[in-house]
Amino acid sequence: MTSRKEQPLSDIRRWRAGLFVLFVIVGVSMSSWITRTPDIRDAIGASTAGMGLVIFGLSVGAMTGVLSSGQLVARFGGRPVTAAGIGVLLLGPLLVGTGAATGSAWLVFAALVIFGAGSGLMEIAVNIEGAAVERALSRSVLPALHGCFSAGTVVGAATGIALTAVDFSVAWHLWLVTALCAPVAAWAVRQLPAGTGREGAASTDEPRLTRAERLAVWREPRTLMLGAIVLGMALAEGAANDWLPLIMVDGYELNATTGSLVYTLFAAAMATGRFGGEFVLARLGRVTVVRGSAVLAAIGILVVVFAPHPVLAAAAVVLWGLGASLGFPVTLSAAGDSPHHAAARVSAVATIAYLAFLAGPPLLGLLGEHTGLRHAMLAVAAVALLVSTLASAARRPKTPAGPVPAAPATAAEPAAAPVPPSARNPAD
Repeated sequence: MTSRKEQPLSDIRRWRAGLFVLFVIVGVSMSSWITRTPDIRDAIGASTAGMGLVIFGLSVGAMTGVLSSGQLVARFGGRPVTAAGIGVLLLGPLLVGTGAATGSAWLVFAALVIFGAGSGLMEIAVNIEGAAVERALSRSVLPALHGCFSAGTVVGAATGIALTAVDFSVAWHLWLVTALCAPVAAWAVRQLPAGTGREGAASTDEPRLTRAERLAVWREPRTLMLGAIVLGMALAEGAANDWLPLIMVDGYELNATTGSLVYTLFAAAMATGRFGGEFVLARLGRVTVVRGSAVLAAIGILVVVFAPHPVLAAAAVVLWGLGASLGFPVTLSAAGDSPHHAAARVSAVATIAYLAFLAGPPLLGLLGEHTGLRHAMLAVAAVALLVSTLASAARRPKTPAGPVPAAPATAAEPAAAPVPPSARNPAD
């Protein structure tokens, strides 16, 4: 079987293209329902706290998927797990639309559980795939991949805005999303190679981990610090995804179409930041980018909270989006630095991040019920400022002058792959 190092460049590019498309589909699916949250809330008659509990279904499903995904990838490889995840995820818009059509809050909750489970299941798998592509190409890939997610959210949000403006049925909108995305997703999955992340596979150099080695990854100080960073940045991103349209509708008394338009600004800023990530990283290095991103996100959130006029708040949303754009992918990339046990570390860091998606919606919803959604975002800004102090954990570990020894690294002292001269940055 051809080893990963011997893969033709054309195969690696198809692999990357398939991942690009999958990230776009997830973004389109996610923003399609987010832009319709005011209409969905009205259809099911939910309060702010009640909507927080409904959105909590997305987090419950996502955490369930994330907690099982790492083990499934280790056993079966990334491609089948990604295929299962995208298939389950695309049931989400279909069922959310049905719940809105019937006015059933419980059905929307259950649909979001399914949506989240598919998202979480593929989240670990596609990021393990992305980290493997980075090592194969010796260049940054994860920021652009997550940029494709953000680009997908722009497309989905723009469509949602247009359909909201003409009072198009929420149900038909979300049903069409599933129908259009499913065949494209099937093509994208076929571009992924077999065996990525599968421990002990003949096509990879990844050794099969013992249970003790797998647990040891969770005790590594650097891995835990990266997890804390990505948790804070995921909260900053997720708070906008869950609540921004409603913040603008309830907090600034805008209509649903304008609220969705502001969310589109956030998504566009995220996409811009992520597609420009390779350029920024090459000049500033990971530590500066992670620290600056967290601070910029916090500034944007604070202006949204205290802005006296919705136009100023909308402008601040751009800062929020730019700040939140790179923290998640850059930190996951840092977790995958070493070729030894990289899948386990990426899985651990992403799982920690999903704690933000699990706890964020209900806590912010309950807080928003008492303080208003705008002021509830102060908690998100505080967390972003806190994780900015941990940015040094994203620095690339020092690498040996010679090639990495053939023996697998121990869990206590993970080995790091040599970094090609073109990929090194003094600022790292």
